[in-house]
Amino acid sequence: MSPQARREQVAFACERGLSERRACGLLGIAHSTLGYELRLPAKDRPVIEAMRQLSSHYPRYGYRRIRIFLKRQGHQLGWHRAHRLWSQAGLQLPRRRPRRRIASGRPRPLPAVGANFIWAYNFVFDSCANGQQLKCLTIIDEFTRECLAIDVAGSIRSKRLIEVLTRLVSQHGAPLFLLSDNGPEFVSLAVLEWLAHRSRQALAERQRRELQRQAPRRVPERRVVPLAGRRQGSERLSSQARSFGVWPRTRHQH
Repeated sequence: MSPQARREQVAFACERGLSERRACGLLGIAHSTLGYELRLPAKDRPVIEAMRQLSSHYPRYGYRRIRIFLKRQGHQLGWHRAHRLWSQAGLQLPRRRPRRRIASGRPRPLPAVGANFIWAYNFVFDSCANGQQLKCLTIIDEFTRECLAIDVAGSIRSKRLIEVLTRLVSQHGAPLFLLSDNGPEFVSLAVLEWLAHRSRQALAERQRRELQRQAPRRVPERRVVPLAGRRQGSERLSSQARSFGVWPRTRHQH
């Protein structure tokens, strides 16, 4: 039993009518311990106040991260003391709110309506007989359910993913959408830059084809070459007029 608990027992016995000496004798403690003042609460008081202030600023942080902020402020304390003061102050993390589920009436992604409309790609894991892990990149067409590629390796990074997608785009053409999860290989900066670059190229190609489709056919212009009054230049002008698709009218002499 701690000395503080014994002092509390003596105080309880004194409230029942016993003297301090009699209560100390019955509990087996020295009378001098009753006048001892604890130094630990005075030492912990500024740390607890700083801990409460930091906890109000960062409500999602526990005592481990709050301890790092306290060390920056000059309060040197270990893990055990930080946990003791955190529990003593009654500080706890607020309860996490339940994750919001997707409503049933929320619009879903558009279904595939044709080939090369949506490509879905993901990783499938397997292992060999010797325990070596295999990573398989699978890419399928959502409409035709055709497996466009299965790339197998021990490790597949974003660079290899871009190489496989580039090869498939050159063979089958670019899809309208790519469907994947939030894996690190799929949301890496290199993949996002490649997708943005390919999107700009596909948009420019689509706009160019649309302009070619809407542009009217050009009819070759016909130039009218004025004929000179002199007869000796008629043959030269006639050959020049034939090159522009215009036949000159010659005057008949009477």
